[in-house]
Amino acid sequence: MNKVITEGLVLMPPAFAAGLSLWSSGNGRPGDASYNGASNAAYVSNDADFAGCLELKKTSSTQRLRSFSQTPLRRDMYLRISARVKAVSGNLPSVRIALWAGDAASANVTTAVQTGPSVALTDYGSVVTIEAIVGAGNRTGVAMPLGATATFAHIGIDLTGANGGTVRIDDLVVEDVTSVFLRDMMDMVDVRDYGAKGDGSSNDIAAFMAADAAAAGRTIVVSQGSYNLPGNLTINAPIRFQGTVVQPAANRLILTRNFDLETYSRAFNGDVEGFKRALQALFYFTDHVTFDMSGRRVDLTEPLDVAALAGLNSFTNRRVLRNGSLNAVSSSGWTNEVVTSVGTYAIANSTQLTAVANVANVPVGALVQSTGVGREVYVKSKNIGAGTVELSQPLYAAAGTRTYTFTRFKYLMDFSNFALLSRFEIHEVEFNCLGSCSGVLLPMSGTVFRFDSCTFNRPKDRGISSAGTGCQGMWVDYCQFLSNEQPLNAQDRSTIAINVQANDVKFRNNRIVRFKHFAVMNGTSHMICNNHFFQGDDAAAGVRLAGIVFTQTNVATVVSGNYIDNCFIEWGNEHDPEPGFSNEFSFGGLNVVGNIFIASDVSAAFRWIVVKPYGSGHFFNGFSLVNNTFRVFNATVDRVEMVDTSFASLDFTRSRNVRVKGNTFNQVSQTIQNPIVMSHSQTTAADTWVLDPGGFTPFGARIRTVESVMPEGAITNAANVTRFNFPNAVVGQGPGGSQANLRWGEAVKGKVTAVLRMDVTV
Repeated sequence: MNKVITEGLVLMPPAFAAGLSLWSSGNGRPGDASYNGASNAAYVSNDADFAGCLELKKTSSTQRLRSFSQTPLRRDMYLRISARVKAVSGNLPSVRIALWAGDAASANVTTAVQTGPSVALTDYGSVVTIEAIVGAGNRTGVAMPLGATATFAHIGIDLTGANGGTVRIDDLVVEDVTSVFLRDMMDMVDVRDYGAKGDGSSNDIAAFMAADAAAAGRTIVVSQGSYNLPGNLTINAPIRFQGTVVQPAANRLILTRNFDLETYSRAFNGDVEGFKRALQALFYFTDHVTFDMSGRRVDLTEPLDVAALAGLNSFTNRRVLRNGSLNAVSSSGWTNEVVTSVGTYAIANSTQLTAVANVANVPVGALVQSTGVGREVYVKSKNIGAGTVELSQPLYAAAGTRTYTFTRFKYLMDFSNFALLSRFEIHEVEFNCLGSCSGVLLPMSGTVFRFDSCTFNRPKDRGISSAGTGCQGMWVDYCQFLSNEQPLNAQDRSTIAINVQANDVKFRNNRIVRFKHFAVMNGTSHMICNNHFFQGDDAAAGVRLAGIVFTQTNVATVVSGNYIDNCFIEWGNEHDPEPGFSNEFSFGGLNVVGNIFIASDVSAAFRWIVVKPYGSGHFFNGFSLVNNTFRVFNATVDRVEMVDTSFASLDFTRSRNVRVKGNTFNQVSQTIQNPIVMSHSQTTAADTWVLDPGGFTPFGARIRTVESVMPEGAITNAANVTRFNFPNAVVGQGPGGSQANLRWGEAVKGKVTAVLRMDVTV
């Protein structure tokens, strides 16, 4: 680097031949005395060693020589000042490089070192070269560190020692020696210095590798140009791109010290390609687990097939994508694929369609719809030769041959071509679907996919979809889902925030706004905690849809601490190929604890807990509805729970372990509890007392147990004689078995407090 060449700086002071009026005996400042006409100074034109030179007699203790011209100083520049001198007569002085340093206000920089090392002249006629390097930094080899504030200098020399001696001085030379310090000062190497052409066609991989090897921790600079890298390349040093690179899609550029979207976008001349290349590299790092999008937005015009980008179909190491936004730009690349085809379903092969016409055109990952097909059933795979389609879930009532519709949604990030992907995490990423596409399609299998603090903004069809078991153990925490259908009435919406096909999913602290459903969930052992999902609209006495849909009977799931707003929990078994009970786990394992249930502007028929068996013979076998709050605004509802008998009812003769207690009800006509604590007064003596809890029994169920009977006061006969009999209880009496009878053995009257249950607990 030479700024005289690259930037046209004038560093040299004037030659003595130009006139001694240009040289000062002071500091070189305006108004200082010059050597023009001075008795101790003369220009000598015919010196044998110097040609033209200044002859100067030392007449003061420090004889100064300074140029009136200003030599520019910069922080990134180092100068070498040199002068050739010889003694010709009289006392022998010492000589040193000297200057006067000024700042931007033309004031002297008193902290600057303004004199160099002194050199004694020891004889006459011998030419001695004195020199000093000056610059901003106090670095090895810099004799005169000037500091950061010096902006110019008046260059010269000093004569010190005894007076009376005469010396001759050749023209002073000032050279830019920044290049001597360039490596240490700038801390960089340029790939062009190692043979890179940057012409877009020459193979520059070897040059990049050589620069990386030479960097030794310094920064590699990729200067302007287009660099062809026809292979995989790993750079271990920090790197900065002024130019760009071109690389085949199958090859990877791994930047171990600059693994962020900003650097990759500069390298590949755009955010989209930079994002793709960095995401590709993420799967091949051994010392990085996180790709930082640098808070940037990436505009996509088509789905991002992550498996194809990575060139892998299986990966199980933890990787994290974080801190940015993916933005759907309107294009034909987001158009859903819709295929209609005839297929045959048999219960014996409960997750397979056979004899599928036109099976080659059925897209893997497509939603399957037809009569007898439950919600959120997807195509997991297909066998073109065999004409079969593998389904993510069984079909509840589709035996035989019928027409199916296969709809393949398009997603911003599509992981479905991973046969196995585990421990992939997405943090603080906004999926701006903007009504053009869906959010994320999960891999076909894998565990612990995680979303943390993400936003799904206006997905067209789905926020997060699972077409296989890649949702096993999934975490969705602190995320927000904003529907594209918020202005629509609830019954007119079609978007679903999330669906689940496997077990052990955690939904925690999320906010979900006006979808058709928050989640359609198969599998067991889920934890749904502290979410706020609301699905209301502005219609009077509006229709409300399920917020959470459970699609199998024994869910072993906790729903706790949620704000369930203008929607309900639906519990059915629509993913059962034989939905009638057949010696399996029936409806059990659901714990609904400590939630806030809200509804507004709904009809009296609205319910928050809906059980929907798709076949007969099922019953409760472990259900808790405990410590919840139910509240209605601008309306009153009849009760909070119901059995949807569209397909079948429940067998209440088999109910076991049902707990409904500690709940509060506001604007609900009929409260419920189990066990039911009731008071019964018998004013007319009778052998049999009928205990009728009325509508307090959850789900209008049958009474199966009388836990206790405690008289309040005396039990008397018709003659008011106290009797000390104790009754036996007969349960399941009256309409639908909703009552219990107390049989005393004789006609008595009085008052008792009884505890009745719709279940047994043993």
